[in-house]
Order: sequence, then structure tokens, then C-alpha cells
Amino acid sequence: MSENCNQSCSSCTEDCAEREEKKNDFSEKPHEMSSIKKVIGVVSGKGGVGKSLVTSMLAVTMKRMGYHTAILDADVTGPSIPKAFGIREKASGSKYGIIPVKTKTGIDIMSINLLLANDTDPVVWRGPIIAGTVKQFWTDVIWSDVDFMFIDMPPGTGDVPLTVFQSIAVDGIIVVTSPQELVSMIVSKAVKMAEMMNIPIIGLVENMSYFKCPDNRKEYQIFGDSHIDEIADKHNLKVLAKLPIDPKISAACDKGMIEFIDGNWLDPVAKILAERIEANHN
Repeated sequence: MSENCNQSCSSCTEDCAEREEKKNDFSEKPHEMSSIKKVIGVVSGKGGVGKSLVTSMLAVTMKRMGYHTAILDADVTGPSIPKAFGIREKASGSKYGIIPVKTKTGIDIMSINLLLANDTDPVVWRGPIIAGTVKQFWTDVIWSDVDFMFIDMPPGTGDVPLTVFQSIAVDGIIVVTSPQELVSMIVSKAVKMAEMMNIPIIGLVENMSYFKCPDNRKEYQIFGDSHIDEIADKHNLKVLAKLPIDPKISAACDKGMIEFIDGNWLDPVAKILAERIEANHN
């Protein structure tokens, strides 16, 4: 740093260490009126594995444990969070910022569908615009007294996941997968991206893991043998939960009643998350 440094990097031509550090820092602060204790990203290497379902159920499970939860829907081109919660109203704004919509039980939600005139309007935007919108959901929305924010990420390792990892202080991610062998490679990509970005990986959740027959109570692996334990061992990760194929889960999502689903499949994940926030209090 020069002796005459005035801390104005934009008008300086010096190649000092401090300048390099600022140049590589893409982090964004949340809205000045926001209060968010923990941010958990929910990711998948491919679409169709139930990432939004797991995001919704995690927020619901933590809410039942007494925590104030929120969901930032970063899947801008395929937003399904409002549908799962039966939200039809639009987000409102004030001179201070955007106010998220509350669900029936008080979970804060922000999604692009809460800003569009019609839920079925397509979002035909290029990657940088989509990534910028997600960043605004962090900087321009007032998230009040949130214990756990869950970010529903779009599938893959493109612009939006990169923007979230660089811009938002993510405390950890949960990777959602399904039993098919193909998913092993895709999950590995998502895990390696998180490792490259120095984001802690909390563990794996397998969706559509099995079907329990209501007649004989036996479990059947509809999509073949699960490979999640192999993937977990390969990356030294924990298998946090396995969700069944259950018609009542899809029915609850279709009816916008995910908050009232009866099931404790994600309780082990909730316990781990609760331990993390309680450790900060002590």
C-alpha cells in the first residue's frame, strides 16, 4: 500500500495486495434492515430430483421446531416454491425495500413468481440478468429476524449458483440426489463446485429413495439400488436423510399444503442444523 493511499481503489493504478483483495471480493451485504443468522443452500447437479421439495420441507421442519425460517427462491426460471405453499399474493414494497410474503404458518418467501403479473409468465432472461435478480433478493428484500434462510438453487453449476456462492455468506449446503446411478456423476460435480468455492457441505439427502407399500409395509426401490452411500463415502460426506416416494407428499405440494404434511423424514437434518445455531449462542 502506498504511503499516500486514500482508500479509493477506483482511481488508483497501484497493484497492491489490498487492491487485489478488493478486486476478488464479490460478496454482498444483505439489506441493512435484515437479520439472518444462518444461510443454507439446497443444491442438485441436475433437475427433477426434488430439490425444491426438500427446501420447502426443511423450512417447514425447522419452523415446527420454533425457528423463524425463510426461503429465497433462486430457481428463477423454474420457481415452484410459491405453488408448494399455496401462495397467490404478490410481494409488496415500501420506501425501505421489498417485503417477502408470509406463508400460512409464518415462513418468509421471496420468489420471482411473487413479482410477475401471472404465475405462468415465462422468465426469458439471459444468465447475468437472472443472477442479478437473485442477488437483489438478498440485498433489496428485508428479511426480518430470520433464524434459517434456505436458498433453493437452480440445478447445475452455472451463473446463479456461482453468483450465490460468491455474493452471499452461505453457511453450508445440502445436496439433493435420487437413486439412479447417473446421478453419481452429477452429484460429484455439485460437490466439487462447493469445494472449489470453499462452501461447507452439510451432507446429502436422497429423494425418491423407496416406496413403502401400504398393503404389506414392505419397501421397494422403484428406481433401482441406491448409490448415495457410495457417493457419500467417496466424498467423505454424511447421508442426512432418505425421502420416500409418497403420493401424499406430491398431493400436498399440488394443493399448496406442504406446511401441513405429516412426516418426520427430515428430523435428523433439522437436529444437525439446530445444533449449529445453538452452538453459536453458547
